[in-house]
Amino acid sequence: MKTYLLSGGAGFIGSNLTAKLLADPDNKVVVLDNLITGFEKNIEEFKSNPNYTFIKHDIIIPIELEDKFDYVLNLACPASPVGYRQNPIETLEVSSIGTKNMLEIAQRDHARFFHTSTSEVYGDPLQHPQTESYWGHVNSYGERSCYDEAKRFAEALIYYFRKDFGVNTGMVRIFNTYGPKMDPTDGRVVSNFIHQALRNEEITIYGDGKQTRSFCYIDDQVEAQLKIIHSDLEGPINVGNPHEFSMLELAEKVIKLTNSKSKLVFKPMPKDDPKQRKPDISKAKELLDWEPKTHLEEGLKKTIKWFKDIGY
Repeated sequence: MKTYLLSGGAGFIGSNLTAKLLADPDNKVVVLDNLITGFEKNIEEFKSNPNYTFIKHDIIIPIELEDKFDYVLNLACPASPVGYRQNPIETLEVSSIGTKNMLEIAQRDHARFFHTSTSEVYGDPLQHPQTESYWGHVNSYGERSCYDEAKRFAEALIYYFRKDFGVNTGMVRIFNTYGPKMDPTDGRVVSNFIHQALRNEEITIYGDGKQTRSFCYIDDQVEAQLKIIHSDLEGPINVGNPHEFSMLELAEKVIKLTNSKSKLVFKPMPKDDPKQRKPDISKAKELLDWEPKTHLEEGLKKTIKWFKDIGY
């Protein structure tokens, strides 16, 4: 049996990753989550599984665990604009103190350490698409800096735990991901548009709507993560969908798929909001033999169904 410690396991990506791990009866999963941005409803389905343990805990605080872990998976951190703007200090602390605490558990157990970083380390990029070698264009003193700089600090911390202490680390940089179990009120563009469209409310477009993102469906994201978790690859490796869509295109697709009567309303662009975001996934293709399979329309249909199923 392999034993996994997973921080942030009640969140969107963490709970989907937990489901895939528990699909193998030879895996035991211990989840830590303080439920600041995670939800107990995301983990209800696992509670009857004897191979699953949930501990409500903030990883900023050290924890003594009797289990010896084969894998330490660090996904804890508010990741949406609503989440990190409401909890800026906690966001900085969980990516610094919390990441250090998780790294020390991996060091203690000689475990494989896996970390989810983010495309936000590239900031408002001057390089397009973004490769892992790009250093980014980030405002270190602004509205988004609590998240962007927290994640950049975590990457540096992981680098030195690997270099100085020999911890077996692996890292992905996640690009926009969507799908079932995402928070309908998290302020991300996919959840915003679906939430508004299902209520026939005005759909909020910031700026002129020509800014672009690339959207990766959750099943594709988790598949890539599992591949790097169960390897010795260091990373960072970009994981996202390289097909680019403007906000206007996304809004039109959501309106069509929901049969919504929503109209578009335009508001000023938030400060430091990236104008383009698109991953170069050459490394993922070469090293993980991975690329996303789910087309945007297919993924949106599944996500919209999930929103409806939970009453949105």
